[in-house]
Amino acid sequence: MTPVLRLAEPVAGARMLGLGSHQPERVVTNDELAQRIDTNDQWIRERVGIRSRRIAADDVSLVDMASDAGARAVKDSGLDPSEIDGVLVATCTMPNFIPNAAAQTAERIGIRAPAAFDLNAACAGFCYGLGMAADMVRGGTARHVLIIGAEKLSDWLDWDDRSTAIIFADGAGAAVIGPAPDAAAVGVGPVAWGSAGEMNQAIRILDGHGSKAGGALHQEGQAVFRWATTQVAPVALRAIELAGLTPADIDVFVPHQANLRIVEAVAKKLRRHGAREDMRVADDIVYSGNTSSASVPLALDHMRADGRVRSGDTVLLVGFGAGLSFAGQVVRFP
Repeated sequence: MTPVLRLAEPVAGARMLGLGSHQPERVVTNDELAQRIDTNDQWIRERVGIRSRRIAADDVSLVDMASDAGARAVKDSGLDPSEIDGVLVATCTMPNFIPNAAAQTAERIGIRAPAAFDLNAACAGFCYGLGMAADMVRGGTARHVLIIGAEKLSDWLDWDDRSTAIIFADGAGAAVIGPAPDAAAVGVGPVAWGSAGEMNQAIRILDGHGSKAGGALHQEGQAVFRWATTQVAPVALRAIELAGLTPADIDVFVPHQANLRIVEAVAKKLRRHGAREDMRVADDIVYSGNTSSASVPLALDHMRADGRVRSGDTVLLVGFGAGLSFAGQVVRFP
């Protein structure tokens, strides 16, 4: 007789238990950038909506930022680090890819022997990781998973390239995902994800372009803008549909903070499809810049601090970026 393999016991679903974030101390204004490159405050604000951004010091690493954000999320969840059995770090800016960021981050937080791995879906990374973390919990392969989006984009920028230097920044955001006790308490909806591989050259690293990392981030800005303003709203609507909701059920919309004009365009399309006029929309890019995989959890944590998202709110998250990759889901805010 062929032996039957035993599977982990699944649970009703997953929910978000805690949130945390980290931003570097240094604030870089548009006026400061204008001292180096041909730009000015008005030009930047009109095109991308950014007034300032945070840049990490040379001696602050991506793992430093990930560890601080992750520790804050674990504390916020009310769990002890020993209760975390999975750590995922979404990032596309590690200076070296071995060892991974996740195992180093777990060790610093005091999480012993968890499943630990990195994933790279660029600016969609946190939403990809959240989908994976929720499935790990729901399938019974982990009980509590820490998902962190962390980037040190400043190491991968050519600071003389106006098209990227004005946009990107550093930071980390994290969430703890755990089991829902029953179907009524499920707090993370199904993920709507995919990719547009034909756009793979729209955002890429070019070798030997004056960055600290030895390669510099390059972006076809207009191509990305056209794609995002036409293709992100359908992903958001699909995530709402998969969760069994309607656009009118969404209290808060937190898209990847790529460009304020993109954020506003997507929110406008959602309202055309039934989202409420009082739906609160994240605009963290104004003072944080584009932090890639960190932008969604950073924006969500900042909205909580400002009182713009509250316990029980229905929140729509959407990430999109290099690849091109995209992902979104609806969550119930803890």
